Amino acid sequence: MEIKPSSRIRNVENDPRLLFWFAILLMLGMFIWSFFLTPNLLQPARFALFSGLFAAHLYLHWQVNWVEKHRRWLWVYSLVQGGLAFAITYLSANIGMVFCLFMALIGELLAIYKITVRGVLASIYLLGLAFVNFILLVGSKQAIWFALGTIPTLIFVAIYVILFTRQAEANTQARKLLEELEEANRKLSEYAAQVEDLTLSNERQRMARELHDTLSQGLAGLILQLEAVDAHLAGQRLERGRSILKQSMEKARATLAEARQAIDNLRQPEERDLAELVRQESAHFTNSTGIQCEPQINLAAEIPEAVAEAAGKAVSESLTNIARHARAKSVTLRLSGGSQQLKIEICDDGVGFEPEAVQAGHYGLLGMRERIRLAGGTLAVQSAAGKGTSIEMLFPMQGKNHG
Repeated sequence: MEIKPSSRIRNVENDPRLLFWFAILLMLGMFIWSFFLTPNLLQPARFALFSGLFAAHLYLHWQVNWVEKHRRWLWVYSLVQGGLAFAITYLSANIGMVFCLFMALIGELLAIYKITVRGVLASIYLLGLAFVNFILLVGSKQAIWFALGTIPTLIFVAIYVILFTRQAEANTQARKLLEELEEANRKLSEYAAQVEDLTLSNERQRMARELHDTLSQGLAGLILQLEAVDAHLAGQRLERGRSILKQSMEKARATLAEARQAIDNLRQPEERDLAELVRQESAHFTNSTGIQCEPQINLAAEIPEAVAEAAGKAVSESLTNIARHARAKSVTLRLSGGSQQLKIEICDDGVGFEPEAVQAGHYGLLGMRERIRLAGGTLAVQSAAGKGTSIEMLFPMQGKNHG
């Protein structure tokens, strides 16, 4: 989402320029009016002097933004502009110039200095020059009219400057907030991209686990059964070989069904009955290996779906690893669960292994750890060469959203 500056902020920025143009037009009007009031201004020498001073005065007004950025020149600007306004007013003999030029300068300097000591001193300096101009043009007896004309004009200028200053500060604050909002929007876009990348990564890992838990385990079981068939055929035990071959065909069909189910589960997870799933896996294990594995199941509470799925896959992977690597003679499988925790224990009397020596890239143990962790559980593996293997899985009944 792209954020653009509002039209209101742009209008606020244009206000000072509109006021500046109004002041310039007013000054030009007074400049032209001066030739009607004082015809001798049309004399070449006086015309050149008057026009040059007025042009210099307007040029310095145009440079006020530069002067504001370089504040060390402000006092020079104030002195020079005050002197130019004094000379222009005196040459024009136009009372209107007193209020037009000096009040514009006072407003300008108050906008820069604000209502501070320097701003007040600059205003007093300009008011003093304006008063002297007024006295030189109309005499000291008319001084009261200077006060009557100056006081309300000065009040108006001060009020306007205060309002404009507050508006400018509000505009600055609004622009700052807008920049912060744009920065927050940029960071939010970056975070959204990171979340999307993490989501894709998690989905890839999930698909890898699903494929491993179906195709890899299913094919591993088929290979074991076919090896058993080959051994029986070599020993002329045809009936036993045919029996295991039929089991292999059933296992192949079951693996195909599980692969299709895994694809469907990627779209919509299936509700799992953990006890029934464990019994089926135990039966497949016994039929494939000939190793007895009667599960001991004692579940006193309903298992959450995410926990049931993770636990079932972990049990299946454990039995597959035993069949492929353990060379065990017996397997013990126990499930127990209450309202707080599900506990699964799988023990065999096989050749054992060193858990720390398992190579990276073997998805069996890695997939088990990851799946159990995502369900909020823990996995403990105890094994040593020649001493069998004991696996303990603990799941909280609340579980986590399975990724």
